[in-house]
Amino acid sequence: MAGAIERYQKLGLRDALSLTYRYPMACKELGVILRLAYSKSPKPLQSLLLEDTLAAFRLLPLMQTQSAVSAAHLLMQSAAAAFPKQKRVLATTEFKQGKVAHKRLSRTQRVEQDPIQLPQDVLMHLFSFLDMQSLVSAGMVCWSWHAAASDNCLWKFHYSTHFGDSDSFLKFEGLQGDSPAEDGQFRSSDGVHTNADVDWRDAFKRAYLGLPSWRYKFNRGYCGQCSAIVWLNNLKCPNQHSEQQFGSPRLKPVSPSQIAIANL
Repeated sequence: MAGAIERYQKLGLRDALSLTYRYPMACKELGVILRLAYSKSPKPLQSLLLEDTLAAFRLLPLMQTQSAVSAAHLLMQSAAAAFPKQKRVLATTEFKQGKVAHKRLSRTQRVEQDPIQLPQDVLMHLFSFLDMQSLVSAGMVCWSWHAAASDNCLWKFHYSTHFGDSDSFLKFEGLQGDSPAEDGQFRSSDGVHTNADVDWRDAFKRAYLGLPSWRYKFNRGYCGQCSAIVWLNNLKCPNQHSEQQFGSPRLKPVSPSQIAIANL
């Protein structure tokens, strides 16, 4: 019993539900667990699954995307299929309240006028703290955000984060010799030099598409170095390893159904 609860808690679904960009994925994963594992789970784990389901519906008003609403709706369908009558009624009530609150908040935000426009350099500084998924999402908000999210230095940083030293790419493309060329660089708004002849967003896209398809199809992976199912953070294991070797840790794709079966 304790082992099943511990395995479930290590999935970190409650924390993931509070993150806008992970909320839909966490709802989907929780829904699959409810359908495949709830009836076979011990009572304490069933209570924990109920708590996380209710938490997901209570957090729905804070989510600003239609994908979050759709994910919550699918989670409600799974809860209706898995929960007994009393718990199903409780989940339905929370879902309806969360959906009403979400609509009310969305309506309030739409009627607000004259939003504050941050300067472009401030936007780029803020965007430098975002992960890749959040940066892409921010770039779809409006024109000024798109311009800031397209900053070449930001994409060079993400290229280095995902694929290693960007200098190897420069040498491969013939854009960097044995000595650094100052005339081929410019200083971005945050003072970091980046090669002006390289479209780092395009370089990232090409390298990203060259990855095995599961690396961007799945949101979870099993890390062989820490022996745990983890969220893929920038396509890598987010955990710190005491003896980190060069290159990415051994990661195997894990689907929501595989996670549910592992918790049986």
